This record gives sequence, structure tokens and C-alpha cells, in this order.
Amino acid sequence: MNSAMIRFILGRVLRIEALLLALPCVVALIYREDQGIYYMGVLTVCFCLGCLLSLRKPKTNVFYLKEGCVVTALSWILMSVFGCLPFYLSGEIPGFADALFETISGFTTTGASILGNVEALSHCALFWRSFTHWIGGMGVLVFLLAVVPLNGGSPINLMRAESPGPSVGKLVPKVHQTARILYVIYVALTVLELVLLLAGRMPVFDAICSSFGTAGTGGFGILNDSFASYNSYLQWVVTIFMILFGVNFNAFYFLLFAEFKKAVSMEEVRYYFLTILVGVAIILPDTRAIYHSLPEGLKHAAFQVASIITTTGFSTADFDQWSMTSKTVIVLLMFIGACAGSTGGGIKVSRFIMLIKSVKRELMSYIHPKSIMKIKMDGKPVEHGVARSVNVYFITFVLVFVASVFLLSLEGRDMTTSFTAVAATINNIGPGLELVGPARNFGFFSTPSKYVLMFDMLAGRLELFPLLILFYPTMWKEMFERRMHIHREPKPKEKNGARAK
Repeated sequence: MNSAMIRFILGRVLRIEALLLALPCVVALIYREDQGIYYMGVLTVCFCLGCLLSLRKPKTNVFYLKEGCVVTALSWILMSVFGCLPFYLSGEIPGFADALFETISGFTTTGASILGNVEALSHCALFWRSFTHWIGGMGVLVFLLAVVPLNGGSPINLMRAESPGPSVGKLVPKVHQTARILYVIYVALTVLELVLLLAGRMPVFDAICSSFGTAGTGGFGILNDSFASYNSYLQWVVTIFMILFGVNFNAFYFLLFAEFKKAVSMEEVRYYFLTILVGVAIILPDTRAIYHSLPEGLKHAAFQVASIITTTGFSTADFDQWSMTSKTVIVLLMFIGACAGSTGGGIKVSRFIMLIKSVKRELMSYIHPKSIMKIKMDGKPVEHGVARSVNVYFITFVLVFVASVFLLSLEGRDMTTSFTAVAATINNIGPGLELVGPARNFGFFSTPSKYVLMFDMLAGRLELFPLLILFYPTMWKEMFERRMHIHREPKPKEKNGARAK
């Protein structure tokens, strides 16, 4: 385990967070808010600590997937702890656990909130909440690779540990170029949405925060009713961009370079749009009956389906009041999620496609025992390792989900609340049903339950394993032994069938 490299990268991450904390300081200056001093104080501490950690370069830059997982998990935890301090120190979110919950929800693009009145927050706090979505949407380590490429080592392991999806590859030969391409697409779409929102006469501050929340598929609103107060044009703009940010960014890369056939042939993207259409078609009769108008019903149905499947979490209506059929569709969309390689959460459409194809292959093996059938995606055979990782992911997901629901049930809440609270956090969605519905918040949970949900948010955003590896004792034992230069004596060789003395 290359602990020196982990320390070095963590230092760079803290320095990047210090740079990002400068933006809410600027917002505080514009609106003349005293809370900006706390952001400046945390910025200073982050920068100094980051410089200390990254002052001495490691002797070797080589790091493998395990180092990538460890540094990814620690980076997100460290960023969340420092990111919550301005909320806590300024008193805008008095409890540390609540401030940490809000910040983890922001960075993981979950959007679950403990706040009952978000409009009471200062402008710099509202900006930082939304900006954490934008930072976490693409990933801070992808940003690190795009801005400050790591020389040597294996930076693809950082992307594999942080980027969502069953498999992560390079768009171009060099990893830092891939990271830059992804961020160029990300920034371009964010700016385009911002322009369209401003064209609809949305206030500048609202448009910036809404663009951040949509791009990161996070869902922190700056109004208590989320998006219900805005006009139909603005709601449709956000609906479209939520769907776009849920698309695999490889498709945008192909479109950018006029490779239309490759973009259209992406199986996952086709099924993603099909799922959205089916979801809207099922919910539309319900919303049409409620709002007494086809255009109005279509608007709400499309907005909520887009918001849930992309795990954004914005809302224009309290879907907890809809029919049981509509609510069932909403819950199912929570688990499906967006495409791999997007900013969306959930299990991902590609994993469900591969799971269904695995079941089909198993059924065919019963009918034709001697046949050899391979799983294919986009016309190409899926490697055995990828198929195996999908199956392991599903099993691990179910285990973590069941354990989390059980721990929340100890509070004595109703089953729907506990179930959808875990579903909304581990899938990085935000709102659930009943007590955690879109018109309510997560503030009523006890502190231990909030930490369970924080774990779920981090585990869901990091695809489970980078966070779970921190709880694997062998990994820490290996790091400790390497650090302390402990070397075990080799076992004596045996001669002529007898152990050497």
C-alpha cells in the first residue's frame, strides 16, 4: 500500500477544496453577509493542511486499484468534514451531525436535507449547498486529474474508484485528457442550461444555483417548495437538462466528434430514454386527473420521472399524494437510476440490462445445455470480470440496503419511511415517501440514524466498494506493516519431504 501517495493526493484534494471555498466568500462579499468570514477561515485551514500533506512528494508514484479506492473514500470523507464546518461554525446549521449530513448530501449529489426552512439561509450558504452538487457530480478526483495531472502511477484507478458504472474506460489514450474532455462537456452543458434559465427571466442567483443542482443531479433547492414556484418554461428547461445529465457522457463525446452511429448504438442510452417514456406514460393518467389538464399533467409527470430516474430530487409536486401505482413507479425508478458514466446515481441502467441478460443466458442454458451464450452490450461481448462484478454489486447492494433499513427500523418509524429513506440516500435521490416525502425533510431522525444515512449516501455515490474497503482490516494491517517496515521471516524450505531445522 503506497500510503505516501495517498497522503500526497489527499493534500492536493484539500488544496482544491480551499480554492472552491473562495467562491462562497465572493458571494458573501456581494451580498455583504458576515457568514463569509467562516468560509474564509475554513479555506485557510484547508489550504495550510493541504500544503503540509502534499509538501513532500512520494518516492514512488505507483498505486493500484486498492490505493485508488482508499484515497477516493478518504477524499470524500475529508472534503465533507471540512465542507460542513462553515455551516456549523456560522450557526446556520447548529448541530455538527446535521451540518455533516447536509454537506455529505451535497457532495454525493443526494439532495436529502435536514432543513425545514432553506430560505432562512444566507446567500453564501445557499450557494455552497448547490455548489457542492456541482463539485460532486463529476467527482473531485476527476477534476484533480483534469487540472493537475498526476505524473506516473496509474491515474485510471482513481477514475475507476470514483466514476459511476460497472466499467470505466478512457475516451482517449491519456487519462488526464479524458478527464478534461468530460469536464469540458460538463461545463458546457451547465453554461447552456444557465443561459436558457436566464432567458426565462429566472433571477441570476437562482439560475446559478439551479444549474449547479441540475448538472450534479443533486436537487438542493433554494426555495422551500423546490421548483413548484417557477413557471412552466423554467420547469421544462430543468426537466430536459436533468435527462441530459443522466445520459452516459460517452454519448456526448461521440456526438461532439460527429460519431452519430456510435452514439445512437449505445444500448444503455436507448433503454434509459425508453424507461423515461414508459414511466411518464404510466403516471400521466394520474397527474392529468389531479391537475385537470393534459399539458399540466404531462409537465408534472415528466418533471418527476426525470428528477427521480436521474436521482436529482427536485420536485414540482408532492408525489407522495399520488396514487399507489404512480408511487410504485417512482420507487422503482429510484433503484434503476441513470446511465453509467453520467452524474446520476442509482444502480444504473447498464447493470439492469446485464442482469436481465444474465437471467436470459441462464434460462437458455436450461433449454440448450450445450450451447455457449455470451452477454453482449452494444454488440460487443462483456468480459467475464465485468459480468461477475455486476452480480457481486447487486448482492452487496442488497446486504447494505437490508442492514440500513433494519438499523433505521430501531427508531420505530413506519416501514415506508424507513425503506424509502434508505432508498433515497443509497441511490442519491433525496426525497422518499411518507415522513421523508418531497414536502418534508430528514431532520426528525436521531443522530445514529443520520450517520447510517450518511454512510448510505457515500456508499451509493462511490459504488459501495471504495467505502467498504475502509472497513477491511487486512488493508489497514498491510498499510501499517509497510509503514513500520515490518517484514515477516520467510518460512524455511523443506528438504527431502522433511521440514528443514
